Amino acid sequence: MLGQLSRLARHSAVYGLGGIVSRVLAVLLLPLYTSYLTPGDYGRVETLIALSAVIVTFARGAISTAFFRFWFDGPDEAYRRRVLRTSFWFTLGVATACLALGVLLSRPLARLLFEDPGDATLVALAFVGLWAQMNYEQLTAVFRVEERSTAFLLATLANVLITIGATVALVVGLGLRAEGVIVGSFIGTLSVYVVLLAWRREQLGLGLDRDLLVRMHRFGLPLVPSAFALWALTFSDRFLLVELADEAEVGLYSIGVRVASGLVLVLTAFRMAWPAFAYSITDDDEARRVYPYVLTYLLVLLSWLALALGVLAPWIVELLTTPAYQAAEDVVAPLAFGGVAFAGYTVLAIGVGRARRTGLNWTVTGLAAVVNVLLNLVLIPRHGMLGAAASGAVAFAVMFGGMALRAQRVFPVPYQWGRVTAAVGTAVALCAVGRAAGVPLVVAGALVVAYPVALVPFGFFEERERRRLAALRDRLRHAVARRPRRA
Repeated sequence: MLGQLSRLARHSAVYGLGGIVSRVLAVLLLPLYTSYLTPGDYGRVETLIALSAVIVTFARGAISTAFFRFWFDGPDEAYRRRVLRTSFWFTLGVATACLALGVLLSRPLARLLFEDPGDATLVALAFVGLWAQMNYEQLTAVFRVEERSTAFLLATLANVLITIGATVALVVGLGLRAEGVIVGSFIGTLSVYVVLLAWRREQLGLGLDRDLLVRMHRFGLPLVPSAFALWALTFSDRFLLVELADEAEVGLYSIGVRVASGLVLVLTAFRMAWPAFAYSITDDDEARRVYPYVLTYLLVLLSWLALALGVLAPWIVELLTTPAYQAAEDVVAPLAFGGVAFAGYTVLAIGVGRARRTGLNWTVTGLAAVVNVLLNLVLIPRHGMLGAAASGAVAFAVMFGGMALRAQRVFPVPYQWGRVTAAVGTAVALCAVGRAAGVPLVVAGALVVAYPVALVPFGFFEERERRRLAALRDRLRHAVARRPRRA
């Protein structure tokens, strides 16, 4: 089991390295955005990102999820090539159709979203980005099923570096503001996509297996309503904030989302590695031994990170933005802990996919989406963006609980619920104390450092974990003791 967990951690770390560079550069761009874009500009950009996400949910027909499941149905190279080609040509065709419709309907969409048909160009550009992202993700998914995380990392880094350079040139050099952010976001994606097309040309070729496509959709289509519900959980708050508050509130909220994305960085790295890793364990008994520790260790790590982001949010926002955006600090903690609940859902949901019982996933995510929308309608008029953040956190918790019940029925796994509760509950409690008391920076840092110690009274650590931690402590002490002292 330790070897399995090490393999998952290794690939997640490599995926995460690309994400770290991407997120760090994105965070470093916040001063640029907040200096050259108004909150309204930034709100329009985030609204179009949300629109792209919901369209992709429907357009791909969950073919991306089926791609991972069907790839591991057999080791035959010819079969896997059919899976790849079928997924590639389906994605390319649908993405092109979406681009054409988006350009044709750009003026009505601009009027609907922003009450200004003058933003039609911005909408059309967003659809170009949608086309690039759909096709790019399909090709880079091949690296993930092949467990070639280093190749994936190189593609990601190239994409990020080109994107950052293009965005700075367009926003600062040409003064394009929102248009510059949108265009810059897909220049790197398109560039790397062209290179990947040339690289994979022999594997791709012409060919789409219709029977295979039908079977992949039979597996994946039940996940579309679930994916749409996940979109509602993740992005509908932007649309509701636009309608129930204003674009400036969306801009502030989006800054909070960016700060909380430090947790999303780790989660994204894990999600890149998790499907291929989880399905590659062909023995069900082995899977039942490994999955519980994946859930526990992932939630410990993310709860610790959510605690850090939550209590340190005032100083992070102050460092990265202008005073006009300081209020964004209030939403960081609930957004981060919502991400923790989503991480747990991601681990639990793999059991349903393993059992090929995806048909009722939508009931879990649908319930959470309804809870989210209803709470948003109640809380946003009263509390603005803080109401939106709290609604999302509650809804993700509902989704985690619902998937725990659903997954255990179709693929029972002995998850360590006591340890999971202790890990998440302790982090939430420490964060609540720090935020409510308005502690200074030194105390906030101390709360973060104290998290592992705070788990001890709950009997969180197993005997073998305590032994390994003690051995690590002894090695560190020995290393310190052997360091030569300066005169």
